[in-house]
Amino acid sequence: MTVGRRLTKGRAVAGLAVSQVRHERGRTILVVLAIALAVLAVTLLASLGLGVLQTGEERFDRAGQDVWISGEAVELTATGGLENPITDSHRIAGDLERRDDVESASPLAFHAIYVGTEPDDLELVTGVGVPGTQDARTDTGDGFSAGDAHYADGSYDGPMSREIVIDPQTAETFDVAVGDEIHVGTSRETAAEREFEVVGISSTYSSFLGTSTVTMPLSELQELTGTTGSDRATFVTVTTADDADRGAVSDDIQRSYPEYDVRTSDEQFESMLSEYLLVLASGATLVVLALVAGIALTTNTLVLVAVQQREELAALRALGLSRGLIAGVVGGQGFALGALGGLLGLLATPVCAFGLNQVAVRFVGFETLLRTPPSIYAAGLAIAIGIGTLGALVAGWRAARYARVDALHA
Repeated sequence: MTVGRRLTKGRAVAGLAVSQVRHERGRTILVVLAIALAVLAVTLLASLGLGVLQTGEERFDRAGQDVWISGEAVELTATGGLENPITDSHRIAGDLERRDDVESASPLAFHAIYVGTEPDDLELVTGVGVPGTQDARTDTGDGFSAGDAHYADGSYDGPMSREIVIDPQTAETFDVAVGDEIHVGTSRETAAEREFEVVGISSTYSSFLGTSTVTMPLSELQELTGTTGSDRATFVTVTTADDADRGAVSDDIQRSYPEYDVRTSDEQFESMLSEYLLVLASGATLVVLALVAGIALTTNTLVLVAVQQREELAALRALGLSRGLIAGVVGGQGFALGALGGLLGLLATPVCAFGLNQVAVRFVGFETLLRTPPSIYAAGLAIAIGIGTLGALVAGWRAARYARVDALHA
C-alpha cells in the first residue's frame, strides 16, 4: 500500500470518526464531561499533594533549624487543655548550647490562648513562646525589647514585658497595629484581666503552623499557662555548627536524651507528613476511582455506539473496508473524546486550583497550597488520551465483531 493510499484511508477514518462524534451529541457530551472530571480530579489532587510537600519543605527550610527534639505525645491536662511534653526545656537548651557542634538551641512552646481587643470579643489562636528576641523576626515593628527577662535564670520572678507579636491575620481581624494593646489569656476570664502591647507583626510562625498565631516570650507564655514549675515546651530546636554533620549530631543528642524523639529537619518533616498518610491514601483512592469511572464510561459508551451502528459498520465492511479500518473509526472516536475531555479538564484546572487556594488561605493560612507546574498538565493530558485510547481499543475490537455483512439482514 502506497503512502498516498494510507493517507487517504487515514483521512477517511478520521472523517467518519468525527462525524459519529458530532452525530451522537448527547453521548459525546456525557463522555467528554466524564473524562474532564477524571482529569480534573487527577490534576487537582496531584497539585495538592505536590503543594503539601513543597509547602512543608519550604516551611522547615524557613525555620532554619537542623535538629528537632520533641516528646512522644502531647498530653492532656485535667482541665482538658494541652500540655507540652518537654520538661526543663531551658536547661536542655542550655546544655545543648555548650556542645562544640551546636551553634544555638531554642525551646519553643505552643498553647491555645484567647486574644482580642475587647473582653467580650475574644478568639482562640495559637500562642507561641520563644526564648529570645532573635526568635521573633518581625515584618513591622521593633519586636521584643527585653527578650525572656521574666525567666530570670529559672526563678520566673523577673519583670514581665507584656509585649506580644501578632500575625497579619490577627491584626486584620481585630484592626490593631503596633503600639495597640490586646487582651491575652488561656481563658476568656483571664484574658479580660491582662493586656499586652503589640510590638510587631510577623507571619513567621503563622506561615509555619498554617494558623493564626501570637508570639510572646516563652517564660511569659509559661506564666500564663501555669507551666513555670515544669518549664514545659513543645520542641527544642537546634542549629548545628557550620562544620558539623547534623545527622551525627542528632544521633548523639538522641543518646543523651533517650526519653525524647530527636530528628533532623528532614526526618521531622517526614514524621509530620506520616500523620497524614490516611488523607493522602484517600486522595490516591479518589484518583484511581476517577480514572476507573472515566475509562468505564468511555468504553461502555463507545461499545454501545458500536452496537447501535452495526448496520452502518457492516455496510462499510461490505464496501470493502477492512476490520482494522472499521475498528479505527471507533478508535478515532475514543481518541477525539479523550482529547476533548482532557482539554476541558485542563482548562478547568487553573480556575479550580485558584478557588481552592483562596479557601486554603482563609481556613489554613497556606498560600498556593495547590501548585500546578507544567508536569501536572502534561500528566492530565496523557491520562485523558490514555482513557480515550483504552476505551477505543475495547470498543474497536467489539466493533470489528459486529461489522459483518450478515448484520445487514439481521
